[in-house]
Amino acid sequence: MGHVEISHLEYYLPDGRVLFDDASFRVGEGSAVALVGANGAGKTTLLRMIAGDTQPHGGTVTVTGGLGVMRQFVGTTGREDPRDAEERSGPGALPPDASVRDLLVSVAPQRIAVAAKAVDAAELAMMAQDDEKSQMGYAQALSDWADAGGYDYETDWDVCTMAALGMPFDRAQFRGLNTLSGGEQKRLVLECLLRGPEEVLLLDEPDNYLDVPGKRWLEEAIKASPKTVLYISHDRELLSRTADKIISVESGFGGGGSSVWVHGGGFDSFHEARKERFARFEELGRRWDEEHAKLKKLVVNLRQAASVSHALATRYAAAQTRLKKFEEAGRPEEPPREQNITMRLKGGRTGVRALTIEGLELTGLMRPFDLEVYYGQRVAVLGSNGSGKSHFLRLLAGDATVRHTGGFKLGARVVPGHFRQTHAHPELLGRTVRSIIEQEHALSRGAAMGALRRYELDKQEEQKFESLSGGQQARLMILKLELSGVTALLLDEPTDNLDLDSAEALQEGLEAFDGTVLCVTHDRWFAKTFDRFLVFGADGRVYEAPEPVWDEARVRRER
Repeated sequence: MGHVEISHLEYYLPDGRVLFDDASFRVGEGSAVALVGANGAGKTTLLRMIAGDTQPHGGTVTVTGGLGVMRQFVGTTGREDPRDAEERSGPGALPPDASVRDLLVSVAPQRIAVAAKAVDAAELAMMAQDDEKSQMGYAQALSDWADAGGYDYETDWDVCTMAALGMPFDRAQFRGLNTLSGGEQKRLVLECLLRGPEEVLLLDEPDNYLDVPGKRWLEEAIKASPKTVLYISHDRELLSRTADKIISVESGFGGGGSSVWVHGGGFDSFHEARKERFARFEELGRRWDEEHAKLKKLVVNLRQAASVSHALATRYAAAQTRLKKFEEAGRPEEPPREQNITMRLKGGRTGVRALTIEGLELTGLMRPFDLEVYYGQRVAVLGSNGSGKSHFLRLLAGDATVRHTGGFKLGARVVPGHFRQTHAHPELLGRTVRSIIEQEHALSRGAAMGALRRYELDKQEEQKFESLSGGQQARLMILKLELSGVTALLLDEPTDNLDLDSAEALQEGLEAFDGTVLCVTHDRWFAKTFDRFLVFGADGRVYEAPEPVWDEARVRRER
């Protein structure tokens, strides 16, 4: 199996700030290693440098055994998504009208991509002018496709589409990607990469948008795979079940750029090991301060003594030299700066019945059902991908395009705030973080900066929305909900892009929220904090369960 090694890697942001300074680590043959760290610390940039999408400013990257890459945002949603701005224009970018075949080709080896492009061009040429020249060109393109191993790949793709979509490749290949859920797109790419010839896989948040059966499948697939896998994830269950080692991207290390720390154990021992590491930093710093104070006091005392007795001048000079060398050696390196995120989701008193549903049916998605949700309740909305959960929240948020029969009624003083799964906010494109908060919520600069500081977004005040990481965008959208005065939260996968500290801050914020919460989630850890569980079943039935239900199968519908 192949391996990955980076040595003394350096990278600088366009504004000159250091992102990485002297980062080094090795991912050994056949191991599964998780890359964790705060949103915006540089995890995705690090994977892009290993993949060759971004060039480092110093250091070396070594990859052996062939490389397969799943980028953070795969495929297309068919909607404008500001998070995708850079990703869609980079390597592997796909147009909005891309098909399943286009997605499969995009993660195949280069020779397959080149041959596929030639076949597509030859087909278009023959459609434009069906003559002997175009027919010969098409025949040659098909021959090159066979020589490149294209038909062998189509056989593999048939297995992948059956596993991910429940249909053979010949039926699925021309289907638009924008008709697939985010989870279906990710599952399809993962099936291809895990079955492919590449010995090293880079997976950027592979579990995002996967439902729990999909996450469980991914856990087993990573454990069973002989490949070397380096992946980014914020899912604590997946990390605990799959990671042989943890590589932590530590932001603000020593007051400068990010660095990396390798924990040789799994995720279960990671937090304790990190606490012990921080304690060692503090102890070394304390000892240095104590020794520094002693040396300074010695120099002062000897200076006074030498002014009285010249016999002590030599000892005074020696003490000065000792202090100078001690200070030149410098204080032990500072510990990484820990995040301190505080979410103040306030809410407000509403009517006792916050939501009443009678005979509600989302057309083609679920059977009619009734439901009453009371003020202050926390309701987790569970079920597999494609079962209608996101449509349900969109309807409650006031989206008139969601087709339905039956009805629902929000209670008195219920003001819903909707957190969307895709972060699709074209109205925020081109706007800076601070201007969004100042203008939309009528805040002074000082008040806006105070709010951003609580969400660890103050250093991004001048960044445009589309340049933020997925987690930073998620925190900004939660801050907007906080400032909007909503009394009911409709959250669609809110923890998907949040780092571990941010997810814990959200949990604390929801515990203090004075209102009602309905939340679609596949986060097994996060779901434990809710008190009601509404399950969208594979058969279209909507029912309540006394505890989280994760084994609902994918909804089967005519494709």
